[in-house]
Amino acid sequence: MPRPLHELLTAHRLTPAQRRIASYLADRPAEAAALTSAELADRAQVSQPSVTRFVALLGFDGYAEFRRYLRTAMAEPEAEREGNKFQAAIDADLRNIAALRAELADDGRLRGVAERLMASSPLVVAGYRVSAAQAASFAYLATKIHPDVRLLTDSGSIFGDGLRHARRCGARTLVLFALPRYPRESAAALDQARALGLHTLLITDRLVSALTPLADDVLSAGVASEFVFDSHAAVVSLSVALLEAMADAAGASARQRLEGFEDYAAEHDLFLRE
Repeated sequence: MPRPLHELLTAHRLTPAQRRIASYLADRPAEAAALTSAELADRAQVSQPSVTRFVALLGFDGYAEFRRYLRTAMAEPEAEREGNKFQAAIDADLRNIAALRAELADDGRLRGVAERLMASSPLVVAGYRVSAAQAASFAYLATKIHPDVRLLTDSGSIFGDGLRHARRCGARTLVLFALPRYPRESAAALDQARALGLHTLLITDRLVSALTPLADDVLSAGVASEFVFDSHAAVVSLSVALLEAMADAAGASARQRLEGFEDYAAEHDLFLRE
């Protein structure tokens, strides 16, 4: 099996022109497989030499070899196309999770991000519209291992008030969840955080989007769009992996916090017995 396209596109640091090509490929891989290099350059609004350099960066001898790769990568075995629409949607989630698994084979970057998050106290977590639920879940779990987590899901001046207060209290990092469709508030939040000198981590569905140039760090996992509403299964897996790396970075203090919560839960009988 060829290397997954998502993994290939996230393995390199890209120039702005190369990001435009990668974004087009990520959005329309099947369509791109039928294009010439000149046509791909036109669709991505870059020069043809930019496409040539991009293909070489990915490790291909030429555009013809790259197009053969695209056609092979997009051709699913017949068995994978069997089943009803619900099974097809689950298959899409499985492919996204498999791509995430491959990306995390080298966990150094994830651990580096986790250390930065643990070093920020308070740690600010934000998300709007559908992404608010992901942000809330991440923030809730992070409070079990981090001393001070601030969840901000309001926008505008209320967000600005909360962000400035967190910065005055020592916050160094903002974690922003932004999944399709991307609210304009997400871009404003990243701009405000940067203006205040905070480091920004964007957790999103793809490496290249309208938001990624505004963030200092980006972690991405695919979103499945086969249903009326998107499935964020791979994003949930990425979030939990990041929390695990944060717990590892915190070491003994995280274990003490977790044990303290379990003692509290038992004392107050918070949960039903299984």
